[in-house]
Amino acid sequence: MKVGILGTGGMGNVHARHYANMPGVELVAFDRDADKLGAFSKHHGAKRAATYQDLLDQTELVDICLPTHLHVEYALQSIDAGKPTLVEKPMARRLSECRQLITAAEGKGIQLGIGHVVRFFPEHNRIHNLVLDGAVGSPALCRMRRGGRAPLGSEGWFRDPAHSGGVILDLAIHDYDWILWTFGPIAQVYAKSVRFNPVGGTKFEGDYALVTLTTESGVVCHCETTWMDPSGFRATLEVSGSAGIVEFDSRLAPSLRVHTDSGSVAAANMDSADDPYFRHLSAVLSAVRTGSPMPVTGQEGMAAVAVAEAAILSAAENRPVDPRELLAQAASI
Repeated sequence: MKVGILGTGGMGNVHARHYANMPGVELVAFDRDADKLGAFSKHHGAKRAATYQDLLDQTELVDICLPTHLHVEYALQSIDAGKPTLVEKPMARRLSECRQLITAAEGKGIQLGIGHVVRFFPEHNRIHNLVLDGAVGSPALCRMRRGGRAPLGSEGWFRDPAHSGGVILDLAIHDYDWILWTFGPIAQVYAKSVRFNPVGGTKFEGDYALVTLTTESGVVCHCETTWMDPSGFRATLEVSGSAGIVEFDSRLAPSLRVHTDSGSVAAANMDSADDPYFRHLSAVLSAVRTGSPMPVTGQEGMAAVAVAEAAILSAAENRPVDPRELLAQAASI
């Protein structure tokens, strides 16, 4: 299968590295920066497209790894060309743009997938299944933390909330998606964010956020997110229920523990060789080959952006926001 990668930055390189290990995959790449494109093509053995249209003409799947604010423009072109399209998370900068993509894909009968890879991380996948299997009984509380130092570079777009959405959209959306996948629709969002500049004076707003989510089923979820942790990246996840607690900490070994109501503790060492990006992209290729739904659909990607948009609005106006109302408004546009 010929896969076209649009964008040769961080995520473009991550995706290319894993596609290169898949039998039968040929890579075609395009980037407006000729030097970056040349280095990318040489490193990954990808064919260089002369233009984006040239990439569309050659490929069977388009993988969009551009800055968030550019997703809708280029994904619409891919869909219009009749190409199954994978869009890196977040699906788009705004909920209205997500609706545009879904409407276009449904109108053309095109598969549209979103790059929510955390579902494929072994610990998050295992906890999802443990919760659904009743390991903690009836779930009541979920706490998630994700953060580290802000990524540098990216031509400045990442540090501009108008383009990236800040941590509430770009980073915490991993956790919103996991919560939606595990516990179902979210009924209320309340968020607080702190904005300040890091050492060095480079403007970077919205670098700490605490978002409280309540699901329709009554589970209360706390998502803490930051790009201002000097100790480095860390992700944690804890689910408490009527029969026990399951917890994950990326800095601990073993990283996942289950504490049952009987007092016993089960520790699990996860298989780090089971790479989540490889699993996710393999599932995407399988969906394209068989014509089945993408592993994470456009509707699911839009639901996560709705939560993020609700959190941004909540933080700005200091009030709870129902993301379902935002989804309804987007559907009426």
